[in-house]
Amino acid sequence: MRLEHANICVTDVQASTDFYCRLFGLEVSWEGLTDAGRRAVHVRRGDTYLSLFEAGTAGRASLGYHAAGYNHVGFEVHDLDDYRQRLQAMEVPLKGEEDYAPGRRLYFYDPDGIEIELVEY
Repeated sequence: MRLEHANICVTDVQASTDFYCRLFGLEVSWEGLTDAGRRAVHVRRGDTYLSLFEAGTAGRASLGYHAAGYNHVGFEVHDLDDYRQRLQAMEVPLKGEEDYAPGRRLYFYDPDGIEIELVEY
């Protein structure tokens, strides 16, 4: 199995596009409008992409592990220290770090408060 893409509703498509492209070195592969006339952008590297859709209403992602639903998205990276430096340069505060089998992890939030995990195996 392979995750082809994740579709994320965001408050500001441009801010999220800039964030994910800067962090992961992604490139815009498609831009358009949803059926509701809201902006949508696909950012990609290789055969995996993020689909960023402008939300219809303002809001923040739900946080925590107390309710059913989406909690976070994890990305495997080859050099966690490099990504820690990228996040520091972007002035993104870390939520936490963990080092346990089978790998090291960093946690932080994207511009809409969505929890992101980076893991190095």
